[in-house]
Amino acid sequence: MTWFTPLFLGAAALPFASALPSNTPRDIGAYANVNPKRQNDVPNRAARAQAVVDTFKLSWEGYYTYAFPNDELKPVTNGVSNSRNKWGASAVDALSTALIMNEKTIVNQIISYIPSIDWSVPLDEVSLFETTIRYLGGMISGYDFLTGPLAHLADDRENVDALLAQSINLANNLSYAYETPSGVPWNNLNFATRGNDGKANGLATVGTLILEWTRLADLSGNYTYADLVEKAESYLLEPSPPSSEPFPGLLGMRINTTTGEFLDARGGWIGGADSFYEYLIKMWIYNPERYATLKDRWIVAADSTIKYLTSHPQTRPDLTFLAAFNGTTLDLSSQHLACFDGGNFILAGQVLSSQRYIDFGLTLVDGCHDTYTQTATGIGPESFSWDPARVPANQTAFFNRTGFYITSSDYVLRPEVIESYYYAYRATSDPKYQDWAWDAFVAINATTRVGSGYSSINDVNAAGGGGFQDFQESFWFAEVLKYSYLIQGPEAEWQVGKDGKNSWVFNTEAHPFKVLGTEKRSQ
Repeated sequence: MTWFTPLFLGAAALPFASALPSNTPRDIGAYANVNPKRQNDVPNRAARAQAVVDTFKLSWEGYYTYAFPNDELKPVTNGVSNSRNKWGASAVDALSTALIMNEKTIVNQIISYIPSIDWSVPLDEVSLFETTIRYLGGMISGYDFLTGPLAHLADDRENVDALLAQSINLANNLSYAYETPSGVPWNNLNFATRGNDGKANGLATVGTLILEWTRLADLSGNYTYADLVEKAESYLLEPSPPSSEPFPGLLGMRINTTTGEFLDARGGWIGGADSFYEYLIKMWIYNPERYATLKDRWIVAADSTIKYLTSHPQTRPDLTFLAAFNGTTLDLSSQHLACFDGGNFILAGQVLSSQRYIDFGLTLVDGCHDTYTQTATGIGPESFSWDPARVPANQTAFFNRTGFYITSSDYVLRPEVIESYYYAYRATSDPKYQDWAWDAFVAINATTRVGSGYSSINDVNAAGGGGFQDFQESFWFAEVLKYSYLIQGPEAEWQVGKDGKNSWVFNTEAHPFKVLGTEKRSQ
């Protein structure tokens, strides 16, 4: 293949302004100078949406100037990182966001690059999970948009066709992962030897493939892709041994790829398990006829979650969090990652016409909102706990005031809190969720903006964020900026339906896919 050389061009070579704008909190603040009684006014929302677009363009320009087509930008040093095999993760992850923002120039920069990727030549070990949600998801979403409502944004139809062709090429390279005795795939792959790391796989890394591979099967007409993921999913729907399901529908996290049996009973709506539960209801949205069983499993898991995992901090009983578990023993801790949970309950409540699930989801959103508002930066930490028996001495006052204490203080540009604000707004139309999303966006801008982009930070409870990690995640493009835009942006067919009816469904990386049977292809 022909790789693009990383670009270190002057600004004159780019279709942008001559210098990167500062995008400081002062700049962002100009968009927020509105009458608080008129927060839901269309002009105000349009100004906010444009601020998010400006941040997206600034982030893209920094990446395109200093890092493209490597995976990530290191914005402090204008360096590059390749945590996703040097296939251009930030570019592919940015595509669906550039599309919904109508950024035609950026769209064509990305789709003219994707045909050149050689999936058979990875830089390092390949993660089946990460590659599926970012690359496969990004290309499929781009194909759905560019053969549908946003076809006018592509300059060259061949580049659109290449999105599907490259999705097939990538899936074919990944497919040997399923050649296990059970059909439960390996996750960490060595393409050079067609080998694997020999380790057990995880609940999320097995259960968060079915949407992308099934959509590819429906687009390509090759249903082998769906057969592979459905067989793997079957072990999650009928878990063995029974001890791996300590509460109905709530499962352990480690799975033997030889036997398909679970190896533990530890889990929750946390990293390593989270998106398995997310996809149960989303697969039913995608194809309600074929995946009714997954919807039923979501209901069982949701009801157990409400009954067994709901937890209220000792010093703030007004807050609601979801505990993790080890067997039937609860672990009073959670993560920023888990804050998607409110949004997932709300989405399910809408499509199932269940106000109970919506209301419960809204209480979870309230809890995660507090993890943002109580810190020095206005951004929530990577992980936190509310176990009164384990409060660090230096956080006693913080715990007494907030109801939680911080167990990992960094922020790595995660989207989950804003994601749940988005679903809360779509379900209720309450403008306070738009305000909460805006507050989060402004805080993130104020704290993570540095150099040529945005960086993960060390400490959300320290003034200025406690220093930069010099890393801009690809999901900054795919998720944080997409949800920040959509909650303020105009109505569109890909917006989550306010009436429980959806033409699109978002994968866990926030790439929207057309719901089966709703396609209207361009000619």
